Amino acid sequence: MDFLQRLSQFLDRPLFPWKRLILGFSVGQFLFESFLTFRQYRVLQSPQPPAVLAKEVSRETFDKSQAYGRAKARFSVASGLWGQLANFAFIQLDVMPKLWSWTGDLLLRYAPARFTGEISHSIVFVFAFMLIQQGLSLPTRIYSTFVLEEKFGFNKQTPGLFVSDMVKTNLLTAVLMPPILAGFLKIIQKTGSQFVFYTWVFTAGIQLLMTTLYPTFIQPLFNKLSPLEDGELKTKVNELAARFKFPLHELYVIDGSKRSAHSNAFFYGLPWKKHIVIYDTLLEKSEPEEVLAILAHELGHWKLGHTTSLFGISQAHLLYIFSLFSVFINNRSLYASFGFHNERPIIIGFLLFSDALSPMDTVIQFLLHIVSRTFEFQADAFANSLGMRAELATSLIKLHVQNLSSMDADWMYASYHFSHPHLSERLKALDWKGEQAVTSEKEKEQEGVVKASGRDEL
Repeated sequence: MDFLQRLSQFLDRPLFPWKRLILGFSVGQFLFESFLTFRQYRVLQSPQPPAVLAKEVSRETFDKSQAYGRAKARFSVASGLWGQLANFAFIQLDVMPKLWSWTGDLLLRYAPARFTGEISHSIVFVFAFMLIQQGLSLPTRIYSTFVLEEKFGFNKQTPGLFVSDMVKTNLLTAVLMPPILAGFLKIIQKTGSQFVFYTWVFTAGIQLLMTTLYPTFIQPLFNKLSPLEDGELKTKVNELAARFKFPLHELYVIDGSKRSAHSNAFFYGLPWKKHIVIYDTLLEKSEPEEVLAILAHELGHWKLGHTTSLFGISQAHLLYIFSLFSVFINNRSLYASFGFHNERPIIIGFLLFSDALSPMDTVIQFLLHIVSRTFEFQADAFANSLGMRAELATSLIKLHVQNLSSMDADWMYASYHFSHPHLSERLKALDWKGEQAVTSEKEKEQEGVVKASGRDEL
């Protein structure tokens, strides 16, 4: 008998306290994350910027960044508490079995007989479940967008655009979720205990399909992508891509300012056809050389194999999830603890399993953040190796100033939450000495030119 079978038998004991265990995990995680937020809050109360930023950031900007960070920290605790209360009520009031029963009655009353099986029932249940979750999270989303982000000058959304985005998202869910969920459930029904490999392949295929469809059919519903105009930046990016044989297909500018004043840049696409996307806010507030340095950093991720490595890690993570799910899928005590005494729907088992998995998945996310931060340092070093140290440093500073990102962080908070190193760490890794270093380097270059020309200047 293998390990997973023994684990399955151990966890399927009639009196196993699943409900108390999952609630305990949830409360414990909230308390731990609140403790980390408290540690970070103390860092955000510092009146002085880190030494590496002392000459780079004005006092006014630093104070505003600290205030924004504190506001987000308070909001994260409040929204987390609201989520805990909603989750506690959801579990204690047995909302899930009641919702399953209600959606089943709805199908029996209004749907043709051929649409009353477990798969159809699961699709209706998931959609109703998502709408309830969306309704519960709506107050915090509205506050975040129209109060917190508005206060610090980032929100560009109108109420009409906010509602429009929500409607479009729900319509997309209604179109895409049913066939994907039906395929997932059908595979498990057909393959039985051997479902792990098949669901993994199916999910990986969906990910690749969405990578292809998203920029062409989904992204245009929310944002306008326009080709980058001809000019110095486009020429230099194309030259950089050609130098490293990066399969660049198109350079786009996205109208990120439509919703937010935050800046960013990224690339996406299949291995043989990549697209680079630059936020219009980044172009507006940065010099071409600084944007090029940011794109060189992104190119470094590709050149150093980070994107492939992260895709491989995500696939291993998926395989691990489905393997553990095979332990829970027929766990009678788990279903019974949450009010499912006479039936064991696959989708219910997966949702309950996800709650039970949360503590272990938190550990895995922590390890993934360590890998991600390592990759970020390596991508910075790649851009540095191209002679873009000063441009990358100033672009990172500008990005953090524009986004009012935290310029320093508590080490425990950063280790748990951050997939990227914070600004001070990145500047230290670049051995950045500030604007004086740029002046010094230019003076050395000029001195070299003078000596080469045989002239002596004071």
